[in-house]
Amino acid sequence: MTEEKAIHQRPLWVFGYASLMWNPGFPVAERALATLHGYHRSFCMSSIHHRGTVESPGLVLALDPSDGAQCTGLALRVPEGEEEGTVAYLRERELISSAYIERLVPLSLANGHSVEALTYVVDTTHEQYVAHLTLHEQAEIIARAVGGRGPNTEYLWNTVSHLGELNITDEDLSWLSARVRELTGTPS
Repeated sequence: MTEEKAIHQRPLWVFGYASLMWNPGFPVAERALATLHGYHRSFCMSSIHHRGTVESPGLVLALDPSDGAQCTGLALRVPEGEEEGTVAYLRERELISSAYIERLVPLSLANGHSVEALTYVVDTTHEQYVAHLTLHEQAEIIARAVGGRGPNTEYLWNTVSHLGELNITDEDLSWLSARVRELTGTPS
């Protein structure tokens, strides 16, 4: 995608499926439940900056392509005039290690409308792509990892909490949340 297309998208919508749901970091004029087809939410990206380090990587969620899959999250509309600053902010935040690819994707909103939204999907050829990990292995990593933005556990629990508030079911994340609480001795 060209830089100009994202910056000049009117209105600019951003698809949040993990931390952007609870910590967008940019002004939001409107929020709407939305579904992206062809991808699922997965702890398939090794995190060496935000939720882990090079020496002890954590895991972050990414949109992993998969036939027949879908991911429900939030479409976030950026206020008019804030597009350029929002795109610059998101690129600095999301493209820190080039493991994400910036895309404009079609979203189906819960109200029946469709929009095109900016989002970040995992680069399945990048060395940080770790889709081969089992849920048990993911739980072990998340339970111990800490990065520049804090503990990996916090990222998992905040995401699960916000999915629950939105009545979005993600069985894998619910299982991971419970297992990581067991591993860390953290009450629910």
